[in-house]
Amino acid sequence: MYTKKASSGAAGGSGGTVLDNKLNGAEAMVRMLQAHDVRHIFGLCGDTSLPFYDAMHLLDHDIEHVLTRDERSAGYMADGYSRVTGRPGICEGPSGGGATYILPGLIESSESSIATLAITSDISVSTYGRYPLTEVDQEALMRPLTKWNTVIRKAEHIPRMVRAAFRAMTTGRPGAAHLGLPYDIQYDPVDSSDIWADRGLATYPAYRTGPEAEAVEAAVDAILSARKPLIVCGGGIVVSGAMDELDRLAGRLDIAVATSISGQGSLADTHDCALGVVGSNGGTDETWEMMQSADLVVFMGCRAGSTTTARWEAPSPGTRIVHFDVDPMAIGANLPTEVGVVGDLRVALAMANAQLDRRGQGGATFGGAAAVADIKRRKFAIFDRIAAEDARPIRPERVIAALMKVLAPDATVVSDPGTSCPYASAYYRQSLAGRRFITNRAHGALGYALSASLGAWFGRPSGKTVALMGDGSFGFTCGELETVCRSRAPITFVVFSNASYGWIKASQKDDKGGRYYNVDFSGVDQAAVAAAYGVKSWRVEDPADLESVLAKAVAHDGPTLVDVVVQPLEESNAPVRRWMG
Repeated sequence: MYTKKASSGAAGGSGGTVLDNKLNGAEAMVRMLQAHDVRHIFGLCGDTSLPFYDAMHLLDHDIEHVLTRDERSAGYMADGYSRVTGRPGICEGPSGGGATYILPGLIESSESSIATLAITSDISVSTYGRYPLTEVDQEALMRPLTKWNTVIRKAEHIPRMVRAAFRAMTTGRPGAAHLGLPYDIQYDPVDSSDIWADRGLATYPAYRTGPEAEAVEAAVDAILSARKPLIVCGGGIVVSGAMDELDRLAGRLDIAVATSISGQGSLADTHDCALGVVGSNGGTDETWEMMQSADLVVFMGCRAGSTTTARWEAPSPGTRIVHFDVDPMAIGANLPTEVGVVGDLRVALAMANAQLDRRGQGGATFGGAAAVADIKRRKFAIFDRIAAEDARPIRPERVIAALMKVLAPDATVVSDPGTSCPYASAYYRQSLAGRRFITNRAHGALGYALSASLGAWFGRPSGKTVALMGDGSFGFTCGELETVCRSRAPITFVVFSNASYGWIKASQKDDKGGRYYNVDFSGVDQAAVAAAYGVKSWRVEDPADLESVLAKAVAHDGPTLVDVVVQPLEESNAPVRRWMG
């Protein structure tokens, strides 16, 4: 479990950590990351990071550093990497502006239960309070955005603070951690005998804890006593790797399984019991029927927040609630809960299946597959009709339909939270369980997908990675196309272009009677922008060309971008409940 000192020199990729006889603080940081089996770091250089970069350069190790063009992008890359690998994603940046820019990725990871570590170098401890350039209280800055954080003030503390960060990130409900690394302590000596790690913390969830047996038994009793139960899964199922146990539970009881956007992949969308996304974003009127009619809702790794419940429109008052979650704070936070089951989802569902085994199944099945099949038939009849339209601008549904035709089942799709997200969440049919669809739904910042897709590709280079975004989002981070080309990452970017911040414009139509104000911007040829960075690109306005162009883009052995001129969101049939009548 633990790696300890062996001899001076370099560490092997899969063996124990091998140490240098004399280390400074920067070298100790590199060796501690190596001891935790870190393989990639995403970050941007700065004055206060000089010793750390020099240590990365001089030491022999197997860590690949990916130079980004923006610290915000580094945080998103680490987040995307962590989501597909189950390993903590590591990002780094310098003091001052670097520390402030890296924040968006940390809050997204923390709120999405994704393990990421940000290392921000800092001004020297000896200059604190003397008005040096780039001074900011990093510990105070990061505290509300992370699960755990500290600024290290003595070099000798580096090893145990790194161990504490990995423990915090990977155990219980995963989240983000931050380490501040002042400039002067990067030169101070560190005892090499303290360079060791618990390798069990190199992946997550680590040190899984199970629920009380009585709680699991009570949850099974409640489910079996229902007439029309519905399981609603959040991201916790995928984070825990509980997909097989959920598949067994849903199949044996023939119980319908819905998801939040973050919970996509809890079951394959092709599973007979997989209803799809419910709620105000990515849900449809058809899937919402089952949420409204359920007499018992079982939330699994889902916080029952505003999006999944359409601002608590359903479950309606009086609906019985069973809640499984690793975080006790989530249970009963929003809805009166009949049974709470606190523990790792994979352990908890294995216990529930074992309980049903002991009962000889329990004697109840609920007809979920038949009900789901009817809902999907009606839902996709609407989708298929719109996706077949030859209208210009191109319907977003047509883009999703074309992607499903050209992408392999093992593709990873990363979406920004804007125009592309509700369509992909509602209609893209993922035929494999697990993390194959990624979006940043906790805080919904634009500019996520382009960067996160590169992190996802580094984490899963064997499969195709596709990033979906609006043209507003593209403008946030298009500079990272240089990073993508330098990395030779064969990612395909699909831009939904409508020359507006479409989500807000559609909201102004719905909420403000169509009084549009400052939501439109000039149309840009995104394909030309990408081509300037060296990306092979196409601009598509004719729906007849869409599928063939996407097929060429996906098959190309380098980075590609398809700029699709699409129907404005305020004119569309977007699967967003408050816009659908």
